[in-house]
Amino acid sequence: MTYRHGNLAQAALLSLIIFLIGLMPSGAAWGDNAKGEFVVRSAGTELVDKVYRLNARIDYQLSERMLDALHKGIPLTVAMDIEVLRKRNYVWDEKIAAIEQRYQLSYRALTRQYLVKNLNTGVQNSFPVLQAALDALGAVVNFPMLDRQLIEPDEPYTAQLRARLDIEELPVPMRVLAYIYPGWRLKSEWYSWSLRH
Repeated sequence: MTYRHGNLAQAALLSLIIFLIGLMPSGAAWGDNAKGEFVVRSAGTELVDKVYRLNARIDYQLSERMLDALHKGIPLTVAMDIEVLRKRNYVWDEKIAAIEQRYQLSYRALTRQYLVKNLNTGVQNSFPVLQAALDALGAVVNFPMLDRQLIEPDEPYTAQLRARLDIEELPVPMRVLAYIYPGWRLKSEWYSWSLRH
C-alpha cells in the first residue's frame, strides 16, 4: 500500500516537472531582456454628481514568461488597487477606502483573439492584436471610485493607484515559477494625487 502511494507521488511529481518544462520559454527569455513592466503614467479624479470618478493611464509591458504562458492558454489576472487616505499629522494616514478592480487577459488560439474581461462586472471585449488589448486594459475612464459623502469637507485627502499581476490566480505549477522568477512579480509603483473637494 505504501509502495503504491510512493509510486503515485513520484508519477505526480514527474508530471509536474514535465508540465513546468513545457511552459518554460527557451534561451534569452530567461535573461534580463525578458522583464516586463507595469507603470501608472497618469491618474486623477473628477467630482461628477457627488461621485469621484477616476481617469488613469497605465502602461502594461508583459515579460517573456507571461507572453509565453498567455499564448499557451493560461489567462493572466491583473489587479488595479486604489486607496483613499486622509492625511494626518504625527500619525499614519487613515485609509478611508480600498478598492480592487480585477481584469483577466486571455488568448484564444482558435480565433487568434485576445480577450480582456472585467472580473468585477463580467464585461468582456476582444482584440485582434495584443497591444490593442493592453491599451484597452490600461485606459481607465470615468471609473466611479468614491462617494463624496465619505469625505469630510475640511480634511486633506490623497488617492493612490497601482497595478499588479495577481500571481495567486495562476495555476498551481505556474505559481511555483512565479514565486521563483522575478519576471512574474510585476507591480507598478504607487501613483498618488490630491483629492480635491
